[in-house]
Amino acid sequence: MDTACPSQYSVDMARQSLGVDTYIHVYNRGVKKLPIYRKRTDLQRLLFNLYYFNHIDRMPDNWRRELKTSEGLMDFHWPDTWGERQPIVSILAFSVMSNHLHLMVKEIIEGGTSRFMHRVSMGYSKFINEKYEESGILFQGPFKSRVVEEDTDFRNLAVYVMVKNPFELYPGGLRRAIGNFDDAYERMASDPFNSLGTYSGTRISPIVTKDLLGELFETPDSFKEFARESMLYRLDQLTSEFECE
Repeated sequence: MDTACPSQYSVDMARQSLGVDTYIHVYNRGVKKLPIYRKRTDLQRLLFNLYYFNHIDRMPDNWRRELKTSEGLMDFHWPDTWGERQPIVSILAFSVMSNHLHLMVKEIIEGGTSRFMHRVSMGYSKFINEKYEESGILFQGPFKSRVVEEDTDFRNLAVYVMVKNPFELYPGGLRRAIGNFDDAYERMASDPFNSLGTYSGTRISPIVTKDLLGELFETPDSFKEFARESMLYRLDQLTSEFECE
């Protein structure tokens, strides 16, 4: 079961100042653990939100129309008329699952994480409600977060977000994925709904800034081998450290 432990996570992020340059594990899930999409293609909008809402200013009222005109929804184009893009967080890693999402971020401006997550969650909920003619909340309350300070914790969290979680989608589940590590790793690295491809060298994501992870894992092979070791020998530790039953 993938849930965040209340004892480890702050629930009311609107009232907490995390601090500039702080590294944070951010988590949210669908209300009542329900899926956060109807069709897998819906999640493309969530990826757009991760990119376009990561900006210091409000988006133009007609931002979606402008992007469709310029085909920016396909290539994450940032129109010149919007001025220079100024992110409020650095997104180091992410994974989007059926009913929840994980992010590793660094706060760039004070309160940037809270502002960013509010925009992403509200914007995506509005999209789903309008598309399917529904109403109500999509996510289960405010997002949860945990500050990450130790390098060991940071490395393990990267594996948890980008490998352990996506591996659960492998045919036959997590244990089978671990037993077929190379095949599972290659498959998940090709999935656009997590950032593993950025660290495997498969693709470059405009959403992701490697930041400290790029320093800790200087090559794709170094991350893959650490992930292999972690999944083979430290799965129980990863599970207990970042989730609870």
